[in-house]
Amino acid sequence: MSKRIVFLFSHEVQPVDVTGPASAFAQANECAGLSDFYQMEFASPHGGPVISFSGLPLHTQAVADVRTDGIDTLLLGGHKPMGTVDLIKETSAKDWFSEASQTARRWGSVCGGSYILAAWGLLDGCHVASHWRSTRRITEDFPEVKIDAEALYVSEGRLWTSAGVTAGIDMALAMIEEDLGAEIAAAVARHLVVYMRRPGSQSQFSEPLRRQTSAAAPYATLINWAKANLKHDLTTDALAEQAGQSLRTFQRKFKESTGQTPAAFVEDIRLDRAKALLSTGVPLKTIAEEVGYLSPAQLSIVFRRRFGIAPSMWKTVHGGRG
Repeated sequence: MSKRIVFLFSHEVQPVDVTGPASAFAQANECAGLSDFYQMEFASPHGGPVISFSGLPLHTQAVADVRTDGIDTLLLGGHKPMGTVDLIKETSAKDWFSEASQTARRWGSVCGGSYILAAWGLLDGCHVASHWRSTRRITEDFPEVKIDAEALYVSEGRLWTSAGVTAGIDMALAMIEEDLGAEIAAAVARHLVVYMRRPGSQSQFSEPLRRQTSAAAPYATLINWAKANLKHDLTTDALAEQAGQSLRTFQRKFKESTGQTPAAFVEDIRLDRAKALLSTGVPLKTIAEEVGYLSPAQLSIVFRRRFGIAPSMWKTVHGGRG
C-alpha cells in the first residue's frame, strides 16, 4: 500500500530540507522494487513555484488543494529568517498543517522547521530537535518546548523532528528502516553515499567538525586540506610545513587553537572518515588505504583502542554490508 509523504514549505526554504529526505524516500522505492511505495507531494500556502534559499525553484500545490486525510508522513521544512517569519503568518498553512497532523501517522519538521511548529503552538510540552542555530531561539521564545540542542533527530510517538539540513536524511533513513527494514535503509544510504544509521541521539557535531569550527582562524584551511588528503603524509612535520610555520611554533599554536596535538587531530579525522566508510559497506582494506593507514591490521588496532570494538563490529552495528 502506498504511503503519502507530504512536505510543506514556502519561499526561502532550505532546499536540502526537502530534497534530501525526498531523495531518500524516492531511492527507497527503487531499492525495495516498489515504484510507488512512497508517493510524494509538495505543498505551499499558495501553490506554484516556490523559490528556495539557494534560488532553486520548487513546484508546489496550494495547501487548499492537498487532502489532509490519508497522509502517512507530514514534514515541514526549515527556512531562512525572513521565510520563517512569513510562513508563521500564513494562517491557511497553519490551519492546514494542524488539521493534517491530527491524522498523519507521522508528522514533524526538518531543521529550523521546528521553530515554525513551535510558533504555531504545535510543540508545547514536546521533546524536539532542531538546527543548532535555532535551539537557543526556541528555548527563549517557547520555553514550554523541550529542545535537545545536539540530537540529530528525535522521535517521540508520531512526532519526528530533525536537526539541520542533512540530518533530515538521517531521520528519513530511520523512517525507511521502520517501514521497510534495515537492509533497504542501508541500501538507500549506500546509494546516497551517506552515513548509515547514525542514531538520533548522536551529536550534530563530529569531533573533527568541532575542532574545525574552533580553529576557524588560523587553521581552517589546513584542516580542510588534511581532510582532503588523508592518504598522504600527515605527520606533524608535514602539517607544519603546509601551515608555513616552524615545527615548534605549529605544535604550540595548533594545540592552543584546537585543544589537541596535531597527531591526535589527524587520528580523529582519519577515524571519523573510517566510520563513515564502514557504515556504507566499503571493505576494510580499501578503507585503510583511503584514510592513510598502512594496513587493515593497523587501522583495526587504532580503531579498537579508540572505540573499544573492532571495525567489523562497528560495521555490523551500523548497517554496513560488504
